[in-house]
Amino acid sequence: MIENNPQKYIGAAFDSINLINDTILKVINEKNISIVKRNVQFLEIMLEKEWFFKELTRSQLRKINDCIKNGNSFISIN
Repeated sequence: MIENNPQKYIGAAFDSINLINDTILKVINEKNISIVKRNVQFLEIMLEKEWFFKELTRSQLRKINDCIKNGNSFISIN
């Protein structure tokens, strides 16, 4: 499937990045772990979509991968 508006999904991915980055600065609790986990999963799912991956710049891909790594570190602390 080729998405008609991949920029919309890239924007959503960066909304997730912002949410993850804000949340990992907060206290580790069930709610924050859940928020980070859901958003990391979303980013991982999006990276599996060829049409999404192809539209990313190197910088965007690096930011997404860094955020997934940081989010997974936050999750694993619990």
